[in-house]
Amino acid sequence: MVYLTPLVAAGLTAVAGLILFAALGHDPVRALTIFFISPLTTSFGLTELIVKATPLVLCALGLSVGFRGNVWNIGAEGQLILGAIFAGGVALAVGDAEAPWLLPVMVCAGIVGGMLWAAIPALLRTRFNANEILVSLMLSYVASLLLGYLVHGPWRDPDGFNFPETALFGESALLPALVEGTRLHAGALFALVAVGVVWVLLMHSFIGFQVKVMGMAPRAGGYAGFSQARVVWLGLLCGGALSGLAGMVEVAGPIGQLHPQISPGYGFTAIIVAFLGRLHPLGILVAGLFMALTYLGGDTLQIEMGLPRAMTGVFQGMILFFLLASDVLIHHRIRFGSGPARSRASTRTGGA
Repeated sequence: MVYLTPLVAAGLTAVAGLILFAALGHDPVRALTIFFISPLTTSFGLTELIVKATPLVLCALGLSVGFRGNVWNIGAEGQLILGAIFAGGVALAVGDAEAPWLLPVMVCAGIVGGMLWAAIPALLRTRFNANEILVSLMLSYVASLLLGYLVHGPWRDPDGFNFPETALFGESALLPALVEGTRLHAGALFALVAVGVVWVLLMHSFIGFQVKVMGMAPRAGGYAGFSQARVVWLGLLCGGALSGLAGMVEVAGPIGQLHPQISPGYGFTAIIVAFLGRLHPLGILVAGLFMALTYLGGDTLQIEMGLPRAMTGVFQGMILFFLLASDVLIHHRIRFGSGPARSRASTRTGGA
């Protein structure tokens, strides 16, 4: 049932979508077809699906390492932005000069930027027992403000007609296209490599075993000599590294510059992707493609039927709601009965 409930949640989301579209006065079948099917009927739509899934998968893979160890990194959005800032800063410093070494340096810079931003909640958690949920979440807004300051101020393109954006990156700072005439770039390969690396780390390494033990039974892990602080640092730094890489992939791939909206919320949506994929690398890959489809479906609905783009967030929220509701029923049974004796018995056995 643990692996079946994501399918159940997706089915319930589709049913709720039908009801929602009907309540809005639109043909529900046509609207749902446009949302889920139409983006997949063209080669352009399929390539765009992979482009949007790439940052989602990278961020969710990093988050899954921490989540397995009960380290709740909610700041992937900020870590993505810092990775984009570090990588973009390197690209802007080099400019249009031919530099074959630039892309590898940008990859390293993006990873370092994300890790440095994730190290702040890791340090505060291990040193002062601060709540990493609040710290990492609040740092996301700080990162967004930092990006806004840079593109409105010192990094703004002087030839950009006063728009808050940097100059376009040079050719050496752009990821090569995988399919000519589309936006599909080599960053998608990074996501596939990351799936393999995280799979080995979590499933076939002693470090991954420590993370799982500390997440499931911290007292047993402590008795075995495992360090909670080490798990906290590992979980947050892995999340920061892969989120920073996702930021680099975005600015060096489909965007090609820095501006205030480099991410439509990929870091937050990645939390849903991680849980929808059951914190398993292969499941995250599939869940990332599904959640990327909601972005494309929202854009298509806006064009075809004039519905607001916020439909993307509505469907993402519904699938998370139904997933959590389904998960409750895995661990708890609903019992119906009458009378005080029946109620007391249900309470003692965990029923409702």
